[in-house]
Amino acid sequence: MSSVQLSQLSNVLVYASVLVFTVSAVAFALVFALRPNKSVPAVKTVAEPAHAIVGAGGPATTIAAPDLDKGSLQAASSGADRAGNIGITTAWLGTLLLIIGVVTRGISAGRVPWGNMYEFSITASAAVMGTYLAISTRRDVRWLGVFIVVPVLLLLGLAVTVLYTDSGPLVPALHSSWLVIHVLAAITAFGAFTLGVAFGIAYLLVARVDKRVAAGAPAGRLGRITERLPEADRLDAMAYRVNAFGFPIWTFAVVAGAIWAESAWGSYWSWDPKETWALITWIIYAMYLHARITIGWKGRKATIISFIGYFALTFNFFAVNIFFAGLHSYAGVK
Repeated sequence: MSSVQLSQLSNVLVYASVLVFTVSAVAFALVFALRPNKSVPAVKTVAEPAHAIVGAGGPATTIAAPDLDKGSLQAASSGADRAGNIGITTAWLGTLLLIIGVVTRGISAGRVPWGNMYEFSITASAAVMGTYLAISTRRDVRWLGVFIVVPVLLLLGLAVTVLYTDSGPLVPALHSSWLVIHVLAAITAFGAFTLGVAFGIAYLLVARVDKRVAAGAPAGRLGRITERLPEADRLDAMAYRVNAFGFPIWTFAVVAGAIWAESAWGSYWSWDPKETWALITWIIYAMYLHARITIGWKGRKATIISFIGYFALTFNFFAVNIFFAGLHSYAGVK
């Protein structure tokens, strides 16, 4: 198969993954909608006089009433389970198609497929989905699927419509083994930090409703959503774990980039816009971890810091490459 045919196959696989992820997003949305409310009791009992069963004059007793709520919960749970199975299965299938698309893109170009923004975007999407699916093998996070698959769909849509670049050779400065090491670490950290943001958004929603209820106000429409999510403390802990996992990987990416810069340009640090924003991102996430560990910041304050860090991360990955001139101007956007 020629390089042109491989490139075309890669495009088909990426488009196929978009279609499969669309099915996955719908299925995960159904899991979110059909999951039984935590506030609804599983069993209802009512007091009935014994004469209703054994005749008049007997002592009162408590018997189970016909439990329509229990049946409704079971039906909803069964529907959510089926939708969850579809969501997870199609997420795996879409991720597999996307990974094969990334690999065939690299084979068609005769290099690692991380030479421009299109290639980075499809690879980062695969990393985000891979991280989510890895967590799903240990925990039931089907409720989180819609928060992950929808942003991945948006990123892939941006990749195929705006960022797409024909497969081709690398610019001379990128011919280095450090391309594999540096960019792979950055992509892995991006996947972890994206999950951290998803957990953080879910935390803020639950925490807001909890605060309203504690003040005696009704939960409102948002409460119908948040009661299907885990507790706020658990969401906050999940966000912390994935951000703590991503931080040392991002640190390694920054260090590897500096080593590569020295071999390519003769200087470890040139205050290039991309280097500067990489350092800003590192500092913000370091502040996040420092605030949690040393002064006990949790919840809303810590989550806001992580959001600022993620903004710096995405700004560095996309806006800096497209709108700023510098040593790292390899966006490839026409």
